[in-house]
Amino acid sequence: MAKTRQLCRDKIVDLHKAGMGYRTIGKQLGEKATTVGAIIRKLKKFKMTVNHPRSGAPCKISPRGASMIMRKVRDQPRTTRQDLVNDLKRAGTTVSKKTISYTLRRHGLKSCSARKVPLLKPAHVQAHLKFANDHLDDPEEEWEKVMWSDETKIELFGLNSTCCVWGKKKDEYNPMNTIPTVKHGGGNIILWGSFSARGQDDSTVLMGGWMGPCIARSWPTTSFPQ
Repeated sequence: MAKTRQLCRDKIVDLHKAGMGYRTIGKQLGEKATTVGAIIRKLKKFKMTVNHPRSGAPCKISPRGASMIMRKVRDQPRTTRQDLVNDLKRAGTTVSKKTISYTLRRHGLKSCSARKVPLLKPAHVQAHLKFANDHLDDPEEEWEKVMWSDETKIELFGLNSTCCVWGKKKDEYNPMNTIPTVKHGGGNIILWGSFSARGQDDSTVLMGGWMGPCIARSWPTTSFPQ
């Protein structure tokens, strides 16, 4: 039977109750007479026209097995699908990595690249929290006097390591789901920039590490209207 919208099904039922035949209803609504007939037969048999939920193939992972892998992923977000396959195999259940993915997604988890965040010591965390609390009620005019700056490191040789973790969107900055980074090391360049309420400042490139003395270079960037 062709897939039809519920609104169209309701119209078919109304026209049928009005005494119209299958062919007439089909011509009026642009549907096949066989489709109209199938919907009316379903109505007479089940007293409804919506599709019944399909059972599908039985789940290979038992509720106990699903709880086990959910607990493992919650405690160790960097667990790989192969690790979970091996855990289930030791418990007597053989599944594929694709089945693991389906089960985790059904519970609201997905695999994503771990966020890279600055490496913060406990003292840094406390200092950030104190700054936020001290300036929580500052008026907007005070923030217009502040210039914000940041930098990012780009590796020239080697790889910026990436890691996949399992988690929900709201947990992407959970310390267990992040990779701490530092702003030093060889074979890299650092891009530095700043902005304020008046607009964006020039960008600066810092080159250092094993390449020799640090070289700084700036170039104009598009600024916001003054």
